[in-house]
Amino acid sequence: MKKIFPTIVFAITLLFCFSAAAQRNPFKNLSEKNGKIGIGTDFPDELLTVKGKIHTQEVLVDLNGAIAPDYVFESYFNGFSEAMPEYKLISLEELEAFVKKNNHLPNVPSAETMQNEGIFLKEMNLILLKKIEELTLYILQQQKEIDVLKQLVLSSETVKE
Repeated sequence: MKKIFPTIVFAITLLFCFSAAAQRNPFKNLSEKNGKIGIGTDFPDELLTVKGKIHTQEVLVDLNGAIAPDYVFESYFNGFSEAMPEYKLISLEELEAFVKKNNHLPNVPSAETMQNEGIFLKEMNLILLKKIEELTLYILQQQKEIDVLKQLVLSSETVKE
């Protein structure tokens, strides 16, 4: 019994130490440095830095001065946008030339830039919405051209009869 007792005391002491340490920091992957919180990192570089995946049901992003791209439609239909006076929808020919030269859409970061610098979700979502609105305008323009061509075909068929 005398030989086992010191081993039991040692084991209890170790358990107590680990238990006390676990109670002091129940989140082993959580750190704090200079008021910044790190999850999965000991060196947070922003108010909240997460190294790893995040699972959430919703993320709310405030625009805080960013301009939603309604200016695309405003500029097209009104000829001018108060929100973004310098905006102009480029022609499909200009778009094709840009894509041929750069291998990405105008005002969209290249794959290399995204790989090296990452992306800001608010900025990227606004860019993508702008591109969707521009695509919508290109579709509307093409539909008008299709309608004109249909009329020309119908009128030429009427003349032949």
